[in-house]
Amino acid sequence: MLLCIMTWDSAIKQFRHYLTLERSLSDNSVSAYIRDVVKLKQFSEMSNRQVAPLHTDSVHLINFIEYINELGLTAISQARIISGIKAFYKYLVFENHLQDDPCTLIETPRLGRKLPDTLSYQEIEKLLHAIDLSTPEGTRNRAILEVLYSCGLRVTELVELKITNLYLDAGFIRVTGKGNKERLVPIGRDAIKYTQIYMEQVRCHVPIKPGFEDYVFLNRRGKNLSRVMIFTVIKNLAIAIGISKKISPHTFRHSFATHLVEGGADLRAVQEMLGHESITTTEIYTHLDRDYLRQVIQEFHPRS
Repeated sequence: MLLCIMTWDSAIKQFRHYLTLERSLSDNSVSAYIRDVVKLKQFSEMSNRQVAPLHTDSVHLINFIEYINELGLTAISQARIISGIKAFYKYLVFENHLQDDPCTLIETPRLGRKLPDTLSYQEIEKLLHAIDLSTPEGTRNRAILEVLYSCGLRVTELVELKITNLYLDAGFIRVTGKGNKERLVPIGRDAIKYTQIYMEQVRCHVPIKPGFEDYVFLNRRGKNLSRVMIFTVIKNLAIAIGISKKISPHTFRHSFATHLVEGGADLRAVQEMLGHESITTTEIYTHLDRDYLRQVIQEFHPRS
């Protein structure tokens, strides 16, 4: 009977009581466990099947692990989340809510491809402050990196960004992603600030080539920047400040996702801002209220 009526909220509430009262864990430890289970809840509610906690099977859990891998979370972060979920299902079996533990065959994922290293917020700050703002290129590059990290853009989305798609007064930019799919992404305060400085003090003095008038970021010849140029800017900055990690523009995208998710942001909001579609067969792309996306950025992004 319990199999039919237990909701995610009731299961999580009971799990919290168990961790607090029976295991006597600290508030921080309890919160960490609950955050991990809430991520699975969010993923489960994003699927068309609306998978309930007692109906979760190993296939659904594997899809969840693939999903958080696709978001760009580090192996360490993924292992911690999986550990929390395993504890949750051990509890449900212990309390006789479940007979079989769906996590029995679940292991920490071995990533099929190596994700770019994720930068800490301190490393992001160090990179940004290493840029020489006394030069036109430095002013432009600061705006570029602020936008990359603030919005989690792909490098192609950045170099193709158009002035007509900037809604800085509203705190959004319109991005054309894979498959020419458009999405609105919140842009942080610092990214707005440095983009406006670049537009008003640098870009206005660039002799723009015909056909490139609407591109935001231009090279000194008045054309839009290449992907290789963005890679080069980031690589040279990393060398200058002694970061030995192998980083790229995509590192900023992974760092954007990781910092938001680890800070407690809703998986659905992060997915929408990244422009991800489901890597499973179930479509879980969700259109969320724009005010809510802005709230997520303001509450969970380190530079907001």
